[in-house]
Amino acid sequence: MAEETTAGNGAAATAPQIRMQVLAQYVRDMSFENAVAQKGLSGSDVQPDIQVAVSLDARKRATEHQYEIITKYKVTSKNKTNAETLFLLEVEYGGVFHVEGVAEDQLHPFLLIECPRLLFPFVRRIISDVTRDGGFPPLNIDTVDFMSLYRQELARRAQAAPKVAAPN
Repeated sequence: MAEETTAGNGAAATAPQIRMQVLAQYVRDMSFENAVAQKGLSGSDVQPDIQVAVSLDARKRATEHQYEIITKYKVTSKNKTNAETLFLLEVEYGGVFHVEGVAEDQLHPFLLIECPRLLFPFVRRIISDVTRDGGFPPLNIDTVDFMSLYRQELARRAQAAPKVAAPN
C-alpha cells in the first residue's frame, strides 16, 4: 500500500521539483603576476598578507532555463613589512547551468548562491595550482560564504538606493 502523505495544507503535492544541472565549466580569463620574480625581491623578510575579493555575475542565456554564472576572484598578496606586492592573481571562472523549478522570486538568489557554491572547489584548485606553479606555496583559499556575500550586496544596494532624489 503506497500512500503519499502530505501536510494538512497539501504543500507536498504542489511543491515544484527543482532541477539543476551543470552543463559546462570554464576559465573565462586568468592573469597571474609574480612581482617577486619581476622585481627580484629577496625572500628573507617576506611576511605575506593575502586579500581575496570575490564578485559574481549571472545572466540568462538564449536557451530556455539556461544561465551563465561568472565568479571573479582577485587574490592579492602583499608583504606586511613594506606593503610591496608579491603576486596578483585574477581568475574569472564560469559555469553554464540548466535550472528548472525555482520560483521566479527565488531565482536570483539561487543563481548567485547555489551555482557559485558548486563552482567553488574547481576555482580553489585553480588558485592553488597557479600560485604553486608561480613559485609560491599553494594557496588554498577559505570557503566563500556565498549567502553572506549575496546579503551584503543586497544591503549595499539598499543603502545606495535612498541617495536618489525623488522629483518634486
